[in-house]
Amino acid sequence: MVTTPYVRAELLAHAPQGVAPGQPLWLGLQITHQPEWHTYWKNPGDSGLPTDLAWTLPAGLDAGEIAWPLPKKIPIGTLANYGYEGTVLLPVPVTVASTFAPGPLAKDATIKLRASWLVCRKECIPEEGEFTLQLPIQSTTALSGAAFEAASKAHPRPVLAGTNGIVPDSQAQLAAEGNTLNVSVQGLPVALRGKTLDLFPETAEVIDNAAQWKQSWNGSVWTAQIPLSTQRSASPSLMPVVLAEQAAPGHGTGPDTRTGYRAELKVLGTWPQGVSVAAVSPALEAALKANAAQAGGAATPTTGSGASPLTLTAALLGALFGGLILNLMPCVFPVLAIKVVGFTQHAQDRRAHRISGVAYTAGVVLSFIALGALMLGLRAAGEAVGWGFQLQSPAVVASLAALFTLIALNLAGVFEFGHFLPSSVASLQARHPVADSFLTGVLAVAVASPCTAPFMGASLGLTATLPAPQALAVFAALGLGLALPYLAASFVPAVARALPRPGAWMDTFRKLMAFPMLATVVWLVWVLGQQSGIDGAGALLILLVGLSLVVWALSLAGRARVWMASVSIAAMALLVWSFAPHITNVPTTQSATQASSATGWQPWAPGAAEQIVAGGRPVFVDFTAAWCVTCQYNKKTTLADANVLADLQTKNVALLRADWTRRDPAITAALASLGRNGVPVYVFYRPGKPPVVLTEVLSVDEVRATIAQL
Repeated sequence: MVTTPYVRAELLAHAPQGVAPGQPLWLGLQITHQPEWHTYWKNPGDSGLPTDLAWTLPAGLDAGEIAWPLPKKIPIGTLANYGYEGTVLLPVPVTVASTFAPGPLAKDATIKLRASWLVCRKECIPEEGEFTLQLPIQSTTALSGAAFEAASKAHPRPVLAGTNGIVPDSQAQLAAEGNTLNVSVQGLPVALRGKTLDLFPETAEVIDNAAQWKQSWNGSVWTAQIPLSTQRSASPSLMPVVLAEQAAPGHGTGPDTRTGYRAELKVLGTWPQGVSVAAVSPALEAALKANAAQAGGAATPTTGSGASPLTLTAALLGALFGGLILNLMPCVFPVLAIKVVGFTQHAQDRRAHRISGVAYTAGVVLSFIALGALMLGLRAAGEAVGWGFQLQSPAVVASLAALFTLIALNLAGVFEFGHFLPSSVASLQARHPVADSFLTGVLAVAVASPCTAPFMGASLGLTATLPAPQALAVFAALGLGLALPYLAASFVPAVARALPRPGAWMDTFRKLMAFPMLATVVWLVWVLGQQSGIDGAGALLILLVGLSLVVWALSLAGRARVWMASVSIAAMALLVWSFAPHITNVPTTQSATQASSATGWQPWAPGAAEQIVAGGRPVFVDFTAAWCVTCQYNKKTTLADANVLADLQTKNVALLRADWTRRDPAITAALASLGRNGVPVYVFYRPGKPPVVLTEVLSVDEVRATIAQL
């Protein structure tokens, strides 16, 4: 027996006449689920994995396939799964060959089973167990007879008695028309007539499992119109289905008294074209979700909708800690440099210091909440977006580069805003320092958010499954963590006393801070080059030069300002008209593909990992992006380590790189299936085993240890 926090699994046997040729022998795995938890049928539906049984039996004993009992339809949000709750026995018939010869002194036959199952509630946990049973050969084993008899009754029977399940064309029709599957069956048992039925397809990835569909009775003829899946990947000519009375909603713990009927229906005509192939199979998606859930720790009981209190608390603490660490990331430092200048200016003004800290914190927290709300809103509207989506837009990257160029020029003393803005606007900073600090917080979030993935992968991935208030609380905690050091410093007098007194050094320090800003511009131009190619990066550089010329011209005085500003603005307009379209162009990928091939890496594509694994070869996938600093660090260090590369080559590991620099819904969906919505993410796919998700900040030892287990 194997007992986990979620199920109790036990190996049972039923041999009423002992183990002998020609006598019935049944083995089975009985799973008792904790309330609200479930495992899966042979077709798990939109997600999940069927239970797998691997037998080791004495010579002369041959185990058949699982005689799957009738499942239940289990709604999970916008999905629907097929599986079992309460207690279920998965029986397996065993054939005893005439050559079975245990020996004159043998009293028992040793039965061994290695079973693996996926148990889910809102989270999924992959589990496995090894079982051993000493089965008496001569004596009767009938203690579990009632359980096997109940399982036999729960096994769907043929619609037409005395047949193998195939229904003649005269009594059933199954035709795909457009995006609908039209089903018509006559001659169903009297016990079903007039009742609302469930239809369970044994072929996965055909129908929309969660959709509401129409059905009706006309005497003894039952008809239904079932929507096809928008990601259909199967077009069978013979489609086995199970029909049963619709189960009552809720989580059942008692015996299932429904009777199911199995029919193999021939599909008339041809399947419609134009239905997209699923990018990720439901089985793989469930395995990835399960692995991600397991990596995050054991699940805890829920108290209602949303996350459990412990899970939500862990996510909030993780977000707070991730925000704190974010202050050390190089993509945040340039913005903090602005605050350092402001810090020194108000070092002796405690009231101004506190106001600045509160305003900066408000800007950071509200910006994170706004970004989180936007992402959740886009997802609710059907858009495939992940965290960091703002830097997937070349236009946003170019705008940030322009903004940081202006900040750098201002810090370097090339211009002052007050020189060319109306006095009413230029004096806003003096009159409203709160607004200045608030906007600095907004700017910090704009460039910092894509760097959160290394510290926030699990917490931000969890927000996709949480109610909106809980998800936004995680984003708020992340913002509070980012702002906390500056907020604390603004209220602690010791920090102010430790700062140098205002003086001439401040002008030098201010100009020095222009260089981190320019370094950020270099990084953003490189990111754009990855998105739009060398032409896009060159176009952005030209526009930044033109912008600098305009700003310089506007800072001049007298007639020089009028003439130079007019000429520079006209030139800038011409540059925008000529070069701006190059920024958003999609470059050709041939050179990038050739470069990847030369280093052993191949571009990732939906289903590519599955196809390679099906051939018996392990796969390592690097989900990355040019704007992800941690991704680039891992790529230049751990993933370039000679020992790691040698181990990958020794194990014949296929290397795939999923580049998320530009928006890619397929990669977004793959990340979501891993329980993540940001990069970096590193995954090993192994034949016959669940995928392994590594930590975001890779170490050589971690990668080599995982490779050794392939």
